[in-house]
Amino acid sequence: MTAVRFDGRVVVITGAARGLGRAYALAVAERGGAAVINDLGGSVTGEGASANPAEELAASIRAGGGRAIASPDDVGTADGAARVIAAAREAFGRVDAVIANAGILRDRTLIKMPPADFEEVVRVHLLGTAWVVQAALPLMKDQGYGRVVVTTSHSGLFGNFGQTNYAAAKLGLVGFMLALKEEGARHGVLANAVAPLAVTRLGAGVFPDEVATRLTPEHVAPVVTWLASAQCDVSGQIVLAGGGRVARAELVHGDGIRSDAPLAPEEVGRRWPEIASMSGAQAFGTISDAVRWWLGGSGFGRDSASARPMA
Repeated sequence: MTAVRFDGRVVVITGAARGLGRAYALAVAERGGAAVINDLGGSVTGEGASANPAEELAASIRAGGGRAIASPDDVGTADGAARVIAAAREAFGRVDAVIANAGILRDRTLIKMPPADFEEVVRVHLLGTAWVVQAALPLMKDQGYGRVVVTTSHSGLFGNFGQTNYAAAKLGLVGFMLALKEEGARHGVLANAVAPLAVTRLGAGVFPDEVATRLTPEHVAPVVTWLASAQCDVSGQIVLAGGGRVARAELVHGDGIRSDAPLAPEEVGRRWPEIASMSGAQAFGTISDAVRWWLGGSGFGRDSASARPMA
C-alpha cells in the first residue's frame, strides 16, 4: 500500500495545540506536511485566550525539522477563520486539507442552560467548522484538490445527558459534511467526519482510569491522518475511532409503511411497530437517492448511486 505522506501539502488543524489536535498536527508534520496550528488558547469552557500553546507546538515542530506556523485566531467568526486561511496561504502558498477539531464544553441540562452557553458551543463547533472550511474552499477549488475532516461525536450520534448544545452541534456537523461532500465532489474535495473517543481536556474525568488509559489521541490520529491525505479516496463517511477500534456509521431508515390516503393519527399509533421496524433498512448516498426511493422510484434530482441495503 502507498505510504501516507504530506510532502508538499499544507494542512490546517483547528484546536491543534493540545489533545487530539496536537496528535493530528504532529502526525502531519512527521509525514512531511506543513501544519497550521490554529488554537485560541482558551479554557475548556471557552474563556480566555493565549497564543502561547499554538506557538509552542509550532516551534517544537520546526525545531524537529518540520514546517509549522501558529494561528491564535477564533475560527468561530468568519473574519477569524479567514485570517487562519490567509496565514496558511501567505506562509505556504496553498491549503490542501482542513481538520476541523476546535471545540469547547458547557454541559448542563437544557432546562438549566443559559442561552449564551448553548449558542457559544454551537458557534465554536459548528460555525467554527463552517467558516474555516468556507475560507479554504476557493483555494481547494483552484487546486482541484482538497480534504476536509470534521469532528462529530458519539454524543451527537447517540445523545448524552447534559449535552443538548454539544450534541446538536456535533450532529449538525454530520449534515454539514454530507452536503459538503456533494458540493466538493466536482472540485476534487472529499469530506468526511470522525467521531473520536479519546480522553483529553474535554473528556477528563468522564471514564474510570482503567478505561481512560486506552482512550488516547494516538488511537484516533492515524484515522484522521488517512482521511486528510491524498491516499484517502472516500467521501461522505462517518468514522468512529478510539480505544483500539475503528468503524463506520451510517444514517439509515427502514421500509416503513405505504398509504395512498393520509393516515389518521390513530392509524399511526396502531401501525407503529411496522413504522418503527428497521427490517430492510437502507443507506443512501445522496438526498436524490433517498427521496427517489421514498417516492417509489419517481424522478427526483440527478441520477446517482442506488441505495445500499444495510448489512
